[in-house]
Amino acid sequence: MIPHVVKRNTALIAVSQSFIGAGMQFAFGLVPLMVVALTGSAAWAGLAVGLIGLSRFLVAYPSGRITDAYGRKPAIQFGLALALAGGLAVGAAMAAQSFLLLFAGMLVFGMGVNVAQQLRVAATDMYPPPLRARALGYVMTGSVIGVVLSPLLVHLGERLAPAVGQHALSMAWFTLPLLIVPSMLLVSGIRPDPKEIGQELGRYFPGYASKEDPRHGRLPFRWTALLRQPRTRLAIACNCAGQGNMSIVMVLTALVLDHHGHSLSAIALSMALHSAGMFAFSIPIGMAADRYGRGPVMYPGVAMTLVGAALVAFTQSWAMVTLGSFLVGVGWAAANIAGTATVADSVPTAQRGRAVGVADSFAGAMALVMALITGPLVQWHGLAMAGLAAVLVAAVPLAMRLATPIRA
Repeated sequence: MIPHVVKRNTALIAVSQSFIGAGMQFAFGLVPLMVVALTGSAAWAGLAVGLIGLSRFLVAYPSGRITDAYGRKPAIQFGLALALAGGLAVGAAMAAQSFLLLFAGMLVFGMGVNVAQQLRVAATDMYPPPLRARALGYVMTGSVIGVVLSPLLVHLGERLAPAVGQHALSMAWFTLPLLIVPSMLLVSGIRPDPKEIGQELGRYFPGYASKEDPRHGRLPFRWTALLRQPRTRLAIACNCAGQGNMSIVMVLTALVLDHHGHSLSAIALSMALHSAGMFAFSIPIGMAADRYGRGPVMYPGVAMTLVGAALVAFTQSWAMVTLGSFLVGVGWAAANIAGTATVADSVPTAQRGRAVGVADSFAGAMALVMALITGPLVQWHGLAMAGLAAVLVAAVPLAMRLATPIRA
């Protein structure tokens, strides 16, 4: 039975995560269009995804180190404040027609959002291993609220923009405080800090005998140890593949639909359905990963991103492109939940923030590389070539798994 305090904290984390997810949809759905509007070229269309990946690479491990030392809440609150400042700067960039301000705003926004992703670590802290993947599922399912909020706020921005003399793309970003401020209030209500719960799981789950040695928190953390273990190495590879594949697909989806004349609201709806795929099935995915193991969920998830990427790149209708984007979302969720749970299982609570930070850093680097090549591929070789790159990215960890002669 899950204790009341754990349920309460999980609900607060889940709703807070949903607001953050809604803001991320702005970045992936709107910024490619902002870049094209400001530069007149699709070569930089992957800027948003690239900067999110760069910021993730830069802050994932440092934020994990901070949360391991001082608790999860302080770093998360700081990240939310950064996200708010960066998002407002992005909106101002379109109003000022400044590509430089857009670049700086997206970098700050991405850093803030990725620091706030320590919410996932907070969720894993509060549950024993047999319930850990479904804990991630609970939190990610909360983001379904963001799926509803994002297109509504984009529509609100479209309606308000003419009245206040702003571009519709700018106005959507100016609604960001409606998401971030409530999220900060929710995080402030989380108590005790999830790290404290994680270090005393036996107290909250009386039937659970913790195998953690309190002295582990004083042992040096070596990120290379994660790569030496086949299970965590494969988990990091799957997480990287899912993130890299999705980085390409999120850019392609907006560009393909815009190319075929669909409205901003239609694009936002398609991105919302993609996000529904990312989050709506998180609880059953988590339960499956707890019941059947991490691998039987993680590898099919990566395969699903491969199929979805092909649909986005090689079809033209709104329905088929959206279906492909949706499948990529579901596959990403499976790889992310099972992969993160695998990494979380491998370390004690006092090192978990850094361990997940390492995995996120690799995923951020992959997202950055894929975002940097997507724009040029689209500009000079067409959508099909970018789609092929997304397919190949997803194929790598599947080949690694076949080459690993152990049960992982």
